[in-house]
Amino acid sequence: MSRMNKDIKNIPKDEMEKYREEDRQQEAGICIVGEARKDREEIKPIELQEEAERTVKNLETRLAESLEVNEAHQKINGKLQMRITELEQDNLELHADNKKIAHQLDDRIDRMRKSGL
Repeated sequence: MSRMNKDIKNIPKDEMEKYREEDRQQEAGICIVGEARKDREEIKPIELQEEAERTVKNLETRLAESLEVNEAHQKINGKLQMRITELEQDNLELHADNKKIAHQLDDRIDRMRKSGL
């Protein structure tokens, strides 16, 4: 017999029963922890998937809202660009008119000077 077997035989029955009971409790604890871990592992992917689906839905909603805002801004920017073009054209026409008026005024002043006034 091996030394370990001899040592085990020398342990009193009540002490041996105590060790067995401790082993049973440890095994039971390991089983409970293992089952709890399995439960967490099973629940976790479902919860993660639900959270991911909520996040995707939220992002899709925000994207749709952003696209609507972008479209509205593009329309406004188009209108503003047309108005800027109109105002630039008006500015060019007014500038040309001012030059004509200034030239006409200079001509009148010259004619008045020549006429003796």
